[in-house]
Amino acid sequence: MEEARWPKVGVGAVIVDENNRILLVLRKKAPEAGCWSLPGGKVDYMETIEEAIKREIKEEIGVEIEVSRLLCVTNHIIQAEDVHYVAPTFIAHIIKGQVQNKEPHALEKVQWFPIDEMPDSITLTTDYALKQLR
Repeated sequence: MEEARWPKVGVGAVIVDENNRILLVLRKKAPEAGCWSLPGGKVDYMETIEEAIKREIKEEIGVEIEVSRLLCVTNHIIQAEDVHYVAPTFIAHIIKGQVQNKEPHALEKVQWFPIDEMPDSITLTTDYALKQLR
């Protein structure tokens, strides 16, 4: 009998600075290794999505954020990588700390990009969120 499988829940944040730039991270690991992504990660058991995005951002890039609102929810399904996430994405801003790569094993770079000059290679969830933002 085949094992039952369910989608996972991931969260992401569109973090915009005072110069209208968006913070992206360059992924080293699957899914979508080698692509630029919004910072974020997985939701832990018994954790709200709002708690998860704040924790993930602190762990990944070392800053505290305030969540403004839910931007969108992406059906992050990539059959070639056997990946299925339901991914709420929030608009947030930094309230404390300096951006740094706290997970060099998982992230190649952390970089700000002008909102109208995104890199070519972005993740499915990032692409969808940016389309909803415009």
